[in-house]
Amino acid sequence: MVPLVIACKQVWEYISAYLDNNLKASERNKVQLHLEHCEICSAVLDSTRNILILTADERVFELPLGFGERLHVRLEEEIQRLA
Repeated sequence: MVPLVIACKQVWEYISAYLDNNLKASERNKVQLHLEHCEICSAVLDSTRNILILTADERVFELPLGFGERLHVRLEEEIQRLA
């Protein structure tokens, strides 16, 4: 039997495929179960979904200076904290 518990880091690796419905049923079920119990990963999912919606919008907007760097630092800190 395949374990149902997966780590946040693994969920984050699956987020795009999850949103695109490109995961095998077993992987999708594990991600879904994790999302039902993890507020952080649920927030990451919602944020990623919002980013996709915003980037699909034809309007152009600029991110604040340094946004990308701050985002990467915060994500790396969170990954390290959860490891």
